[in-house]
Amino acid sequence: MTEINWQEEIENRKESLLKDTQALLRIKSVLDEENTADNAPLGIGVKAALDFMLQLGEKDGFTVKNVDNLAGHLEMGQGDELLGILCHVDVVPEGDGWSSDPYAAEIRDGKIFARGAIDDKGPTMAAYYAMKTVKELGLPLHKRIRMIIGTDEESDWRCVERYFETEEMPALGFAPDADFPIIYAEKGIWDFTIKQIDEAAHASEAELDVVEFSSGRRPNMVPDYAIARVHAKARQVEIAEQFKLFKQKHSLNGKATLEQDQVILELEGASAHGSLPDSGINAGLYLSAFLSGLDVSEQAKHYFTFVHDSLFGDSRGSKLGIAYADDISSDLTLNAGIFNYSNEKGGSVSFSMRYPVTYKWEEGKKAFEHTLKKLGFNVLSHSNSEPHHVKRDSFLIQTLQKVYEEETGTKADLLAIGGGTYARSLKEGVAFGPLFPGNEDIAHQKDEYIVIDDMLKTAAIYARAIYELAK
Repeated sequence: MTEINWQEEIENRKESLLKDTQALLRIKSVLDEENTADNAPLGIGVKAALDFMLQLGEKDGFTVKNVDNLAGHLEMGQGDELLGILCHVDVVPEGDGWSSDPYAAEIRDGKIFARGAIDDKGPTMAAYYAMKTVKELGLPLHKRIRMIIGTDEESDWRCVERYFETEEMPALGFAPDADFPIIYAEKGIWDFTIKQIDEAAHASEAELDVVEFSSGRRPNMVPDYAIARVHAKARQVEIAEQFKLFKQKHSLNGKATLEQDQVILELEGASAHGSLPDSGINAGLYLSAFLSGLDVSEQAKHYFTFVHDSLFGDSRGSKLGIAYADDISSDLTLNAGIFNYSNEKGGSVSFSMRYPVTYKWEEGKKAFEHTLKKLGFNVLSHSNSEPHHVKRDSFLIQTLQKVYEEETGTKADLLAIGGGTYARSLKEGVAFGPLFPGNEDIAHQKDEYIVIDDMLKTAAIYARAIYELAK
């Protein structure tokens, strides 16, 4: 067989690849459980994105299946063994501060800008065109190739959980939802909330007090905005001036608005993926730090002092005694993603913890709960996804290393990440691209984009990988 120029094959399909990518990106597929339907359990937008991919696959001749409007798949090839490509079409909320409409999928400077461009709609379409290319070339395959499309990856993974209740588990596969070269290890992910214990402190009628405070949308996002309503009576101007100095000290943007006997404080941060908390500016932590310095009620003082003393400036859990690291997957990280406080209900913080492969979670959880109890907080566990690790000498990794090195001319190092991808759904699964080494990681951030040339290169790598794994 003549050697295939995979890059050239993808270039020949560039126009339709870009058109389909933009069309998918223009669908606002954010989880919306307030606006659901019988056939759209996670929201109309999420369902529309799933339908788009299934209809595209049907048009191009793939075998298509919808699984309870939570997931679906596109399949080609023949054979007893199944190769899975696990993608998702849901996105996190867009956030603030974009330079263009986050759902316009605008092309400028060789990039497509949109929420989901790099996580995960752009890579999903690159993988789709890789499958389409292999199919159109009529190459002999001895495995079936199946793209599995999820719709709840950014939240609770109800999609893949439901999917694998009834559908075949691939023998091996990859998720185009992280970094190149190859992610062979993923940290565990524990999402939980801590809530102030009622007996820890009590609200009181104070001359100066925090009435309400909130920040953040998801545990797995660094909050980019925080707001507090402070009862200040005659001290409004004083508090506003202190806030101004605080912003200047930390080079932050925000504003103080005087309103009757209150002052409303708003602070801007910078969003980032919850697995990389130091890549963002946590507005909730900064505003808590400011509020902790005010002479407020006992309940508010307890909450904001805890947040400042235990969390501010420490994403590794050192102050709470949970720091841990191993040689496979590096440090444990702790992202404080959602903050809420009110005089009536007290305070809470929701977290996403990413813990190393060798971390003993059950033991760590028990010790952590004990520590928090002494500090005046209860722990409510929402979900725990165990770490994932594939051996270096596996057929999957050896094949992907060969493909990557020959297509890029660079070494295929094995990486570990704090992010969780669908690869961990498989016993033999890895995350594979699309972000090339040295490129900016802007997943979950404003002005998210994918570089068009990189997307084409990624599609070529995926096409060859599919062929090499299934031939």
